[in-house]
Amino acid sequence: MQEIKCPKCGEVFQVDESGYAAIVKQVRDKEFDKEISARENQFISEKETAIQLAKAETESRFNDELNKKDLLIAELQSKIDTEANAKKLAITEVTNEKDKEIAQLKSQIDSAEKDKELAVNKAVSEKEKELAEKEKQIAELNGQIKTGEKESELKEQLLRDKYEEKLKDKDETIAYYKDLKAKQSTKMIGESLEQHCEIEFNKLRPTAFQNSYFEKDNDAKTGSKGDYIYRDYGIDGTEYISIMFEMKNEMDTTSTKKKNEDFFKELDKDRNEKKCEYAVLVSLLEPESDLYNSGIVDVSHRYPKMYVIRPQFFIPMITLLRNAASNSLQYRQELAFVKNQNIDISNFEAKMNEFKDKFSRDYRLASEKFQKAIEEIDKTIDHLQKTKAALISSEDHLRLANKKAEDLSIKRLTKNNPTMAAKFAELEEKK
Repeated sequence: MQEIKCPKCGEVFQVDESGYAAIVKQVRDKEFDKEISARENQFISEKETAIQLAKAETESRFNDELNKKDLLIAELQSKIDTEANAKKLAITEVTNEKDKEIAQLKSQIDSAEKDKELAVNKAVSEKEKELAEKEKQIAELNGQIKTGEKESELKEQLLRDKYEEKLKDKDETIAYYKDLKAKQSTKMIGESLEQHCEIEFNKLRPTAFQNSYFEKDNDAKTGSKGDYIYRDYGIDGTEYISIMFEMKNEMDTTSTKKKNEDFFKELDKDRNEKKCEYAVLVSLLEPESDLYNSGIVDVSHRYPKMYVIRPQFFIPMITLLRNAASNSLQYRQELAFVKNQNIDISNFEAKMNEFKDKFSRDYRLASEKFQKAIEEIDKTIDHLQKTKAALISSEDHLRLANKKAEDLSIKRLTKNNPTMAAKFAELEEKK
């Protein structure tokens, strides 16, 4: 694995050798194309610059020579005849030098063009090699695709054969049930389907359904009943799944053909009355229906938790629903435990409230009696206060009477009473 660091975000990520090679090749192709384009632009720019320089230099030198020529003409105006040959030689030399310089510039330009052509040819050659390599890789990928297509065709053929085999088995099953129904009465047809399901269940009861309940629904108190009820329990006896089963079949010669949906409403009613969580219709009705022949059909959009199956899906249906429900068994147990706790708490609260009500009643009665006793005591105290006051008043009267009695004498008794005074005087004399 190779590590590559993003120059923008700085994130380091890993790629395998093939991915790394693809990235390197992509960068190399891009950089190479960029380099070729840059070189080509550089060559063109240098060529144009060289031509412009050569033209400028040539024009400059030509102008210089012309100036010299003019000077020479001006200086040698008087010596034209004698200096004619020298002038011709000078012109010839200048012309030769000019031709040489132009030839050199042309040679440099040709050399630059050849270098450019060689570079382009080299780049084209490398591109062709890379294209050949890519074509080779494409050819290999095409070979792999063809191999994959052959494998897919083989798998498709195997699936087709398997599907045709299943279709053949289904046709044979349908033919078997048609033949069986042709030999039976309407009642026997229904009973044979129920017996078939019961036998299939009892085959697995000792191993797969040890704690399960699966019996006919014989309770018709509500006016109707299903065919079979399935219930399953945990180790602690907690029920975690229940299914109401209805088995439906009819003879092919029956004039009025029933449909599966004709029994949905009654099945849902039976399920609710018997407090079952799921409802399953095991049916051989509508034997040509692609919907019901495809497998387990969920009709929960019509009635909650209701399914329609063919007899061959009877045991798988129970297994699927039981396995799904067993995952929630722990939560059901915890919920039951919490419910029991809530019941205990409710009972405790009820007893507490009952005690509080009784205590409140007794307290109220006791308080009323206590208040009445206090009132009676207050009345008694008031009566005693009055008695006390009466006694105190009597004491005053007795004290006054006593004082009066103490102040009583014979002299006072006989005052203004000569008769009594004479009597007491006689008594005194007799003594």
